[in-house]
Amino acid sequence: MHGTRVNHLYPGGVIEAMLGDLQGEGLIIHHWDADGLCSASLLLGYLKPRSPVNMCPTIGAFYLTDEEIGFARAFDYVIVVDMALPEADVHRLSEKTRVVVFDHHHQSPIRGVKHVNPVAHGADTADYPSCTWVIKERLGLPLGMHVALGFIGDREHRIMENPRFKDLTEEYLADEGITLDEALTLVGLIDSSYKVGDKKGVEDAPRLLMGYTKPEDIRNNGRWHENMRIFQEKLAEILEEPSEDRDGVLVKRLDTGYTVISAVTRRIAWGTGRDTIVVNTGFFPSHDQLYSRSSRLDMQPMIKRARELGFNAGGKSDVLGAIVPKEETESFVGELVKFFKEK
Repeated sequence: MHGTRVNHLYPGGVIEAMLGDLQGEGLIIHHWDADGLCSASLLLGYLKPRSPVNMCPTIGAFYLTDEEIGFARAFDYVIVVDMALPEADVHRLSEKTRVVVFDHHHQSPIRGVKHVNPVAHGADTADYPSCTWVIKERLGLPLGMHVALGFIGDREHRIMENPRFKDLTEEYLADEGITLDEALTLVGLIDSSYKVGDKKGVEDAPRLLMGYTKPEDIRNNGRWHENMRIFQEKLAEILEEPSEDRDGVLVKRLDTGYTVISAVTRRIAWGTGRDTIVVNTGFFPSHDQLYSRSSRLDMQPMIKRARELGFNAGGKSDVLGAIVPKEETESFVGELVKFFKEK
């Protein structure tokens, strides 16, 4: 398998020693998608037999509620995985417990905690397409199913546009005897719990994945197949409805309690090659979900702008995700359209 790079910020043995030094009752807070679930599974396996508790935040929320922070602060240590939580949330955790963060999203380095995020420290996002890759590299793990499905899940077919990870993907697919589309079906099955709003199913997944060693194990999960069937029906229904063309930008409006906005944004943006904004008014009572993707522009200025406006927001170079107060949604959509139009 391909070699592991040496991290200049965390030289050999430091991360292993850091995790080995975590004692007592632990909690892993992880994202709800395949990358987050596979990342949590890798860490649960690495930390065995300490067996930390695992949880995801409220599905669709990129922050912790006061209740979730209170719950987490009762543990001796907390590991945050594949989530660029607000710095204020991380600091509130660190007041009462030791905190380690493994991530690959754009975020400023967080002082006072172990923030293992190469991208936050200036690395190219292309070198870290998933949190599973950060964990694999930092812990010296092999390229296996959990690592590969993390970066395949986060980048989908676009992983083949990254020369290094194209080779790694092809290596993994050849080892397993599956195609890229079959690997994406595995990702869809892992994602299925969050997509239908099954939080318990999401939190069950990392421990299930610990026992899954081959694609057939994932394919045999009947609960995930039923979730996927329900989700695909809803997604197809939504995609049949036309988007609005606003000054050359595609704007799609949803009103659903399903966790579908990320998939809808990706399908529209990648399917058309157009700058895309999707707003879901039906997920939260007082806020809207907003996702935006571009294949030609760096979204970091608008992620920064969203945070300046006080929104919970994050993303990567090509995607912005935000939770916006309903009374401010249209104003921010207007700013995004202007941003795309003027570039």
